[in-house]
Amino acid sequence: MSTSVRDRIIASTLYLIGTDGIAGITNRRIAAHANVSLGSVTYHFPSQPDLLRSALTTFVAEETTRLREIAESHRGQGISLAEAAGFAERVAEDLSFSAERIAPFELYVQAGRDPELRAAADRCWAAYDELTVTILTELGLPNPEAIAPTLVATIAGLQLRRLSTGGGSDLSTSVLLLLRGAVLAGAGQQR
Repeated sequence: MSTSVRDRIIASTLYLIGTDGIAGITNRRIAAHANVSLGSVTYHFPSQPDLLRSALTTFVAEETTRLREIAESHRGQGISLAEAAGFAERVAEDLSFSAERIAPFELYVQAGRDPELRAAADRCWAAYDELTVTILTELGLPNPEAIAPTLVATIAGLQLRRLSTGGGSDLSTSVLLLLRGAVLAGAGQQR
């Protein structure tokens, strides 16, 4: 766990949301789990929406950095669409559904109820879209900005399905279908 009080509070918030849901978190529980004083929670986060926004944006910033590093390690290797789809599936399967990885799903649903959290959720989805555009551009796909939101939503939906059923979904085939469709659409526009 990080030594920063603020970081420990955020990590504890994500953990508690992932284990008990948003309704199950209180400042007292967060403080106890983070091993900080109760006043530290309200000092760093004056309201629960402030805390939830920070938890969500921190998770996504760390996640997109991790995914960007993985993508960068494959930059310039000339991988095929099928290899990219298979790689996406391996990355998704390697992610264990720890409490901290379940929490963002809870936070995205909460954003549907809470306008204060909605802007943070929008920034998070935009970060995933931006990363996906970078990867699709590297793959040479035409008009990556058009396909990125659909690809991100497909992967997120399949991950949610995997989480809720405990079973695997064929993410690779779904991603490959979308990528091939984008290539075909791009070829059709060039005619």
